[in-house]
Amino acid sequence: MKASPLVGLVLVLAVSLAAAPGESSWRMKADYMEACSCHLFCPCYFNKHAEHPMCEFNMAVTVREGYSGNVNLANAKYWLTGDLGDKWGTEKKATWVTVSFDPKTTQARRDALAAIILKTYGLEWAELRVQEAPIEIRQSGDIVEAKLADGKQAYLKLQREPGVDGKGVVLKNVKYFDAVQNDGFQMYRSIEHRADVAGHQFSYADRNAFLITIVSQGLNTK
Repeated sequence: MKASPLVGLVLVLAVSLAAAPGESSWRMKADYMEACSCHLFCPCYFNKHAEHPMCEFNMAVTVREGYSGNVNLANAKYWLTGDLGDKWGTEKKATWVTVSFDPKTTQARRDALAAIILKTYGLEWAELRVQEAPIEIRQSGDIVEAKLADGKQAYLKLQREPGVDGKGVVLKNVKYFDAVQNDGFQMYRSIEHRADVAGHQFSYADRNAFLITIVSQGLNTK
């Protein structure tokens, strides 16, 4: 597994954006599997602070469709592990994040996705690392499961909240960070949610989780 510090990502972004011929657009529709350290439902989506002075999260992501300039992003996978901290809502500053790209993701896709990820969340990260690790995501009935590095670096196992009719609970008309659109938060609860990556460790159960499909878009300007 190879990790690079913040300066590495900054250089990657600078190169990728500088390579754009004047101005190009980007758009991504992605399926997120997400869990955090808050109890259901995460108050970060309605307030400027998490339930605790931290919001430690895992996000396993599959790009359904998308592009950045002439780079096709469809079916790319990435994983975000980190902590929003306590200043993300008041100062737009977050504590740490590690972005993991599946080994099958080409360098051109990584460069494009790195820029999109930063723009989607619009936060300044005190510690930001990028690495490579295999990502597995699967769903069976009401259970979804995801593994980073075969579960050694991060693992998610979530169960759908049944709701009154047993068909699930969906929260709609709530903004997801700087995404321009989402199809609603499908409520889940973590059976297991843990990470051991880039010197950070956490482990939770019976906490907030959800599935969501988001759309992000914008312009890369030279």
